[in-house]
Amino acid sequence: MIITNIETVPGKTIVEHFGLVSGSTIRAKHVGRDLMAGLKNLVGGELKGYTQLLHESRQQALERMIEQARQLGANAVVNVRFSTSSVAQGAAELYAYGTAVHVK
Repeated sequence: MIITNIETVPGKTIVEHFGLVSGSTIRAKHVGRDLMAGLKNLVGGELKGYTQLLHESRQQALERMIEQARQLGANAVVNVRFSTSSVAQGAAELYAYGTAVHVK
């Protein structure tokens, strides 16, 4: 599966359009990560626990989007974007979306 954030796949031609596909996940903060993040806020630096949490969330949302595209018969997803939103205190949704296509 070809995944790209541009509107076309260089060197390929879009021959079929399947429409919007998406995948999402909602994750809550982990108490241990939250405690460590609070301590890190005192001295500054990267919040590695949250970095890992967001990485895992992006991967899961992307995998779900790809599975939806496969079910439609697509071999590529173009114009891929990510979005986040807060859904509850301490929980956020990560949403991946794009356009499923067949390229040759």
